[in-house]
Amino acid sequence: MAKCGRFHPETTVPLLPAFAAPGRFFKGNLHTHSTRSDAVREVGHVCETYRDAGYDFLAVTDHFLPKFGFPITDTRPYRTNAFTTIMGAEVHAPGTELGEAWHILAVGLPLDFAPTANGETGPQLAARCAAAGAFVAIAHPQWYGLTIADAESLLPAAHAVEVYNHGCAVGSDRGDGWTLLDALVSRGHALHACATDDAHFKYPDWCGGWTMVKAAAPEPEALVAALRAGHCYSSQGPEIHAIDVTGDEVSVACSPARSVTVLGHASADDMIFGDGMREARLDISKFRAGGWARVVVVDEAGRRAWSNPFRLG
Repeated sequence: MAKCGRFHPETTVPLLPAFAAPGRFFKGNLHTHSTRSDAVREVGHVCETYRDAGYDFLAVTDHFLPKFGFPITDTRPYRTNAFTTIMGAEVHAPGTELGEAWHILAVGLPLDFAPTANGETGPQLAARCAAAGAFVAIAHPQWYGLTIADAESLLPAAHAVEVYNHGCAVGSDRGDGWTLLDALVSRGHALHACATDDAHFKYPDWCGGWTMVKAAAPEPEALVAALRAGHCYSSQGPEIHAIDVTGDEVSVACSPARSVTVLGHASADDMIFGDGMREARLDISKFRAGGWARVVVVDEAGRRAWSNPFRLG
């Protein structure tokens, strides 16, 4: 039975890795565009938008295509003592099961990353990005109808699935990626989640989804390493302070919430409602047969925060 009560971090161990890692959480957008590709704001204005909104870091990920000159947009001039940037790109190659060009998010690419070669496939390009040290995410899968087979072809290069894409949610009502990630995790794949904006600034598509990354310092290399390790959670607004699993109980500490839900394999779920809950405990014994679970926190405005999926046993 789900229950809510006083949360004692010192008696509920172990913390999930995202919360046990040293450092603190930094707020960042991993996917956005500028006039270097197909957006309508120049790079400096894009960086200013996120810096002024209180973000700790930003990756400008322009479309890595020949018509734009294969840009790895250099955002280093816009770093400050309180705001950093990570170089990256949204890379493309043929082709998905539905005949679309791949959209693969790569954060942490070197500025001299080589252009896509003739005949290079999406899986080959994803593997090259990962080998270059990038955090690789399967971008907006619902938006262009990625299949499970598509996604599996990118493994093991991909680290995560983009589970919320604000631009796709606002622009086409196709911003979800959890259906795909849940299916992949149920098949035994170890993948993380990330939430992004994918902002192009043609309509209000910025500052709607972000990734909170636990790192020792807000430095590009540390942030990318933490992302690759899954030391993060995704959000539209709520904060997750801690998730602990002890025996058959998961304990969650969060910003004020109206519900905390645990989801797992197939239809496995459990939920608790409350008024401004900051702490919740739920029984996860029924999730053990499926081998994994994840947590969703929803606030009074209906905004969500999502943990990465985590293994049980």
